[in-house]
Amino acid sequence: MPRPLLASIDISALHHNLRIAKSHAPLAKIWAVVKANAYGHGLERAMRGFAEADGLALIEPENALRLRELGWQKPILLLEGIFDAADLDTAAQAGLNFAVHSPDQILLLERAALKGPLDVHLKMNSGMNRLGFKSEAYRAAYQRLRAIPAVRKITLMTHFANADDPLNPGLPLLQQVQLFEQGTAGIEEERSIANSAADLMHPELKSDWVRPGIMLYGASPGGASAEQFGLKPAMTLTSKIIGIQRIGAGEAIGYGSRFVAAAPMIVGAVACGYADGYPRHAPNGTPVLVDGVRTTTVGRVSMDMFSVDLTNVPGAAVGSNVTLWGAGLPIDEVAHAAGTIGYELMCALAARVKVVES
Repeated sequence: MPRPLLASIDISALHHNLRIAKSHAPLAKIWAVVKANAYGHGLERAMRGFAEADGLALIEPENALRLRELGWQKPILLLEGIFDAADLDTAAQAGLNFAVHSPDQILLLERAALKGPLDVHLKMNSGMNRLGFKSEAYRAAYQRLRAIPAVRKITLMTHFANADDPLNPGLPLLQQVQLFEQGTAGIEEERSIANSAADLMHPELKSDWVRPGIMLYGASPGGASAEQFGLKPAMTLTSKIIGIQRIGAGEAIGYGSRFVAAAPMIVGAVACGYADGYPRHAPNGTPVLVDGVRTTTVGRVSMDMFSVDLTNVPGAAVGSNVTLWGAGLPIDEVAHAAGTIGYELMCALAARVKVVES
C-alpha cells in the first residue's frame, strides 16, 4: 500500500487561471511561465493546462527542448537567456526565443556563424539589479543586436521588483517604469514588462506581452488573496492521520520538545515531512484541515511526519483525511504562517510525493 501523501493537480484550474491573466490584459499576448518544473506542477501538465497561451517561458534549455519533444509548437522563451555557445546552437535549431541581458551574450551572437532567424528579448535592469542593461546603456545594446544579421525580432523587456507594493520606498514601481520608458524611447519594438502582480494590479501599464507565473498556479503575487483575484488552486497536497496519541498537561511533542501541552490533548501524526517539501520551519499553529475541520500543527516538523492538534476535531481517527494546502486551505496562508511564500512550497515538492491529476 503506498504512503498516503498525494499532490493532486487540477488541469482545469490551470486553464481558468490563464483566462484570468488574459482578462486583465485582453490586448496582450501571454507567456505562461513554466520554470522549475512548472512551479512543481509538472511540465507536461502545464503544457496542456496552458494550451491557450501564446508561448511558454522558462529558464532551463533542456526543458525547452523537452517541450518541443512533447509537441509544443508555439514560441518558447528562455528567461535567463543562453549560458554558452552550445546553448545558442540549441536555441537556433529548436526555434527558441531567449533573453539577452549582458554584453557577453551579445558578443556570442556577434561571433556566431548563425543564419537565423533569431528572436531575442533585450532585458533592461530598471532597478532590480539582477540581470540586464542599465537604462543609459540599453540603446547601445539594442543597436548592437539590430546590426546582427541573424537577429530578426527584438522584444524590449524588464522585470518589476515591487509591482505588488508600488510605493515601496526601496524601489517604487513608477521609478522602474520611468527608467524603462527613458531607455526605450523612440525604439519601435514590442514590449514585455508585466509579471503576475503587474498583470493583476496595474492595467495602466501597457505591454505587448505579459509573463504571468505564480498566479497561473492559483497563488497570489501579493496585494490581495488568490480568491479575491478569482484564482483557483491548481495543486492540493493531502495526506492522512497515521497515528494518534493522547497526552497530558506538561507533556512535550516532537524533536526539541518545543511544544508542551498546557492541558490534556489529542495529537495526530500526519504522513508528511520536510523530505516531502513541507517547510521544516513551519511553527506551532500552522493551519491544516483534518476531515475538513481547521486545526493547527504542534511541535517541530520532522523528515517524514509532523503532528496536529485533534482535540477539537470530532471523529478524527487513523485514516482521517488531511489537507496541507490547496482546495479549502490557500497555500499562501500556509506559507505566510511558515514565514515564506507559496512559490517556495510549490517548488519544494519532493520527487517521492505521488502526483496525480484531479
